[in-house]
Amino acid sequence: MSGRGVTGGAKHRLMSEMQELSKEKWVNIDLVNGNIMRWRLGLIVVNPESAFNGGYFKAEMTFTHEYPYQPPTFRFLIPIYHPNVYPDGSVCISILHTPGEDITSGEQASERWSPLQGVESVLRSVLLLLDDPEINSPANVDASVMYRDDRAAYNRKAKETVEKSKGDIPQGFVMPNSLEPPPPPKTADDDAAFWAESDEELDFGGSDTGSDDEMAEFDENGEEGSDDDDDRS
Repeated sequence: MSGRGVTGGAKHRLMSEMQELSKEKWVNIDLVNGNIMRWRLGLIVVNPESAFNGGYFKAEMTFTHEYPYQPPTFRFLIPIYHPNVYPDGSVCISILHTPGEDITSGEQASERWSPLQGVESVLRSVLLLLDDPEINSPANVDASVMYRDDRAAYNRKAKETVEKSKGDIPQGFVMPNSLEPPPPPKTADDDAAFWAESDEELDFGGSDTGSDDEMAEFDENGEEGSDDDDDRS
């Protein structure tokens, strides 16, 4: 494949991914100078059980023309005290590592980047990592020790970061309180129609005066019931 073909493929794939992600409430996407190869993100934590709940974390992703065959880069643009976040905001996470198995790190190929992954996979992995850090191979040793030994202090630092991050919420942007879509409106007619069905409509052919044994025989046979079911389909 020519370099031009790879470039066009990367841009087409990224435009498609951005269009899909724009429907999600937990991420806000802008392009840096209109460049589809550089994304400026607001990554939003909507999880009441998370120490980072309510955070609006500015981040940036960059892509090469070899995307999706090579992974993007990801880094937070604000300081985050976390075992797997480096001082420059980059994140130590397997999904951002080049494809293939790495004997040195012990990472399996399935844990690392592959062309089947995408931006959403990366962002969801980062959100999971925020709440479930890997403390055995930390990027920030102090944060790892605090997370392990003094969780209350660690959570306080996380909350401080959340409060600072709220200053980056764009004007007019509405922060989500839940990721669940509202239930569809339910009309009273739906229930009324169900309960308005006549006895004849609910009668599957059994005799009103038949014994329990006759009814049991009828249920086991099921022939009459099958005919009614066909009529109803």
